[in-house]
Amino acid sequence: MREYQIIRLAGAACAVLALSACAGGNFRPVTDTPVRIGPAYIIRGTTYVPAAAPAYDAVGYASWYGSESGNRTANGEQFRPGWFTAAHTTLPLPTYVEVTALDTGRRIIVRVNDRGPFALGRIIDLSRGAAEELGMKTQGHGSVRVRRIDPSEKDRKRLREGRAAARIEPLSGQELQRLRARLFAKGQ
Repeated sequence: MREYQIIRLAGAACAVLALSACAGGNFRPVTDTPVRIGPAYIIRGTTYVPAAAPAYDAVGYASWYGSESGNRTANGEQFRPGWFTAAHTTLPLPTYVEVTALDTGRRIIVRVNDRGPFALGRIIDLSRGAAEELGMKTQGHGSVRVRRIDPSEKDRKRLREGRAAARIEPLSGQELQRLRARLFAKGQ
C-alpha cells in the first residue's frame, strides 16, 4: 500500500510541474523593486552605460515592437505587446517616463522594463499598446519627447497590471513648437 501512495504522490508532483510550465515559466513578477541600473554593455559595437538619470528629458525618435510577445524583457518580466511598456538603452529598470508625440501633442505614461532600441537615432522602443495610444502604430515610428517622471502609485499600479495610466492632456501648440525646435536643433 505504501508503494501505491508514493507512486500517486509522484504522479501528482509531475502534474503540478507540467501545469506550472504552461504558465510561461520563470518570468520575474511585475514589480517596481528592485530597481536595476546594470553594468555597461555593448551591442553591435556601441557601448551603452545605464545610469540613474533622474532628470532625463530627451527628444528624438520612437519606434515600436510587438512580435516578441511572450519573450522575456531585460527586466526578466514577460513581454506583453498590448501593455504600456517601453525599451530604453540606459534608464534603470523599471522606470516611468512620459512620452509625447511631437506631431500631435498626445502624451502617455509608460513603464520602461526592457533594453533597446539599438537603431541609430531612436531613443525609445514602445510596445504596440503604447504606440497605438500615441497614434504612431501605423507609420511605425515618430518624433517624441521622453521625460522621466515619478507617477502616482495609482498610475504605477495600473501600468503594472497592463492598464493605461490616467489620461494626460495633450501639449499646447506653443510647447510643441518649442520641443520640435529642440529636435531640429539636434539635427534630426
